[in-house]
Amino acid sequence: MFVDSHCHLDFPDLAAREDAVLAAMAANRVSHALCVSVKLEDFPRVLALAERHANLFASVGVHPDSDDVEEPDETRLGTLADHPKVVAIGETGLDYHWQKDAPEWQRARFRTHIRAARACGKPLIVHTRSAAADTLRLMREEDAAGAGGVMHCFTETREVAEAALDLGFYISFSGIVTFRNATDLKAVAQYVPLDRLLIETDAPYLAPVPHRGKTNEPAWVVHVAEEIARLRNEPLDRIAAATTENFFRLFRHARRS
Repeated sequence: MFVDSHCHLDFPDLAAREDAVLAAMAANRVSHALCVSVKLEDFPRVLALAERHANLFASVGVHPDSDDVEEPDETRLGTLADHPKVVAIGETGLDYHWQKDAPEWQRARFRTHIRAARACGKPLIVHTRSAAADTLRLMREEDAAGAGGVMHCFTETREVAEAALDLGFYISFSGIVTFRNATDLKAVAQYVPLDRLLIETDAPYLAPVPHRGKTNEPAWVVHVAEEIARLRNEPLDRIAAATTENFFRLFRHARRS
């Protein structure tokens, strides 16, 4: 069985097809999925999905790119994370790709999430884009290792992966690893220890080959696992078993259904 460690099933393209998306998961041996929050205003939708389906889980957090939204504080995040179906804080982190002025409010928000995760004892889902040095610096300064977590949709260098692994974090690969031109990322997928490896779709985004350009969905996380198995010269079932076990070890509040 496979687990999609990061998707957005509350987004309109997938929410409108909820039953079909879940049926496709089952048909492709994708047993569970983590539905990830990107802003507090939409968190009730994310939680409702997890409450409706035993094999779905939720996170709570505010994406670093989200502005003009309800700003989280540690108490609010901790209160929402207290729900038994909420297994993580995030996604959070830093994204300077569009915010090229590297705004301080992003860094303050990231610190808030790290502190909330440490306080409530649930791991972090970390997004970083064009901001790896600052992301790692804040993780060290705020003792993100004390919460643990995952570097989601990893696209950084081996050196960044090494630094995150040193902090006790897991590394998650998305459909990007299946892209033909992702040579450096494929090398990182070969390097990451098997017991620290996760797979994800980030659906509805980043559909893997052979579905590139389409609306992504959790059923297609299998293609990510297939590419990683090919790169590492490992049996697919071994990648499936390891990434599933890793998911439930990291997100220890998730219950197998």
